[in-house]
Amino acid sequence: MTLTPPPFGSAPAITPAPTVLLTPTEARVLGTLMEKARTVPDSYPLSLNSLMLGCNQKSSRDPLMNLSEAEVADAVSSLKQHQLVRESSGSRVTRFEHNFQRGLGVPEQSAVLLGLLMLRGPQTAAELRLNTERWYKFADISSVEAFLEELQDRSPEKGGPLVVKLAKAPGAREQRWVQLLCGPVDEAVWAAGGSARQTEGQALERVARLEAEVAELRATVNRLCAELGMETTPTAD
Repeated sequence: MTLTPPPFGSAPAITPAPTVLLTPTEARVLGTLMEKARTVPDSYPLSLNSLMLGCNQKSSRDPLMNLSEAEVADAVSSLKQHQLVRESSGSRVTRFEHNFQRGLGVPEQSAVLLGLLMLRGPQTAAELRLNTERWYKFADISSVEAFLEELQDRSPEKGGPLVVKLAKAPGAREQRWVQLLCGPVDEAVWAAGGSARQTEGQALERVARLEAEVAELRATVNRLCAELGMETTPTAD
């Protein structure tokens, strides 16, 4: 993570970044901790290995990553220096938890939206309301938009904007929002390639689900064959 002032004299198409900049790996680590704190509280805080698995999971992630344990550990170390992640005491295995809300000075609703944007990339307000169901239940889409607009209008004294509303992509019905924690955003690039990225992400999630279903069917067939005393034919992966 680097601490730099907002860029000066940027081109109009480039949205300035906030004061605190995250690397993509740091954003993935932070977003994963925020997600697991809300969706699997019994397993939280996370060990380094569990955190790595969460960062690399094939569902609900855009882009997909294949981070090593060392890369995750380096990101955790950097985030700890800036009070965004801390170690949890009272466990024989070192575990980690996020400190995002206090570290960045945002309310819970804003933190939830930023966490989803870090994990899943640009989304519409409607998509964010749907995807945050397990994190926080927003009353309606307008309440989501209100918090997003607040993050977009954040004053320079508080660190500047943390999200920006993108121009409408070709063929899209609604505009999408993107987080600025990882640096400046070229709105033209996102607008042109956003639909393709979203389609690709959905396709990858579908492939992951199909692979899981096939593996489950194989296990069922092997179990039935074993019960019937039949030999199974190995399949090539």
